[in-house]
Amino acid sequence: MAEVSVIIPTYNRAQKTARAISSVLYQTFTDYEIIVVDDGSNDHTAEILSLFEPYLTLLVHGENRGVSAARNTGIRATSAPLVAFLDSDDYWMPGKLALQAAFFGAHPEAVACQTQEQWIRKGRRVNPAKKHRKPGGWIFEPSLRLCLVSPSAAMVRRDLLDEVGLFDENLPVCEDYDLWLRISCRYPIHLLDRELVIKEGGAPDQLSSSMPGMDRYRIHAMAKLLQGGGLTVEQARAVLAELTAKCRIYGKGCLKRGRKVEGKQYLQLPGTLGPLCLE
Repeated sequence: MAEVSVIIPTYNRAQKTARAISSVLYQTFTDYEIIVVDDGSNDHTAEILSLFEPYLTLLVHGENRGVSAARNTGIRATSAPLVAFLDSDDYWMPGKLALQAAFFGAHPEAVACQTQEQWIRKGRRVNPAKKHRKPGGWIFEPSLRLCLVSPSAAMVRRDLLDEVGLFDENLPVCEDYDLWLRISCRYPIHLLDRELVIKEGGAPDQLSSSMPGMDRYRIHAMAKLLQGGGLTVEQARAVLAELTAKCRIYGKGCLKRGRKVEGKQYLQLPGTLGPLCLE
């Protein structure tokens, strides 16, 4: 059994997927397996993946089910003690797996860590805004405003996913936000301060570029947290405060666009969840 399972979901990204796989094959750490989940691609992804057949396990969805379902298929297929995610449009520097595997070896109490990353936009490197800079440790409250963990930068212990659950397949976007909140409310997420992931942004096939109203899905994730229990009183109050702010913005936006029923539902939602913060 490999020490690390690398899970790569892909959908109609043949060339970029080849680059992602190659970046794993160039890792200095070699005790890994690669699981690629083809989520119903209808381009020439299958042809490209066949070139890597000796180096990976390929799982195929007959239809496009979404990135959460693809990642979950990969997770369920492995029993490796450590799991690393790599989105098909990202790629790694050669020392990424070695650094994280060594960290877990030295810190048996740790359950999750991530590295820094480089951002590329339209072929140029850009610096992330201050709000996107990654913190480390107990990051739950700052993560409520926006997602501060990148799947491609993260490595987690496999049994952690049995504890907190897998990616929510009902969320077309913000599924990573949802998972990292479920983890960070219980455990620190450690930061290894080296830029070992390359993320290219701005492409039209990126869900975050094409999906409007993303705060709606962040609201859903926070509501689940409150309804699920297990938060401290301080954590629950922080969730409610951020949920209230996002519901106010999203609900007023709905009203402005004539979606009165939806708008009123979101404006009223914090009041229905508020009592949960005192339980």
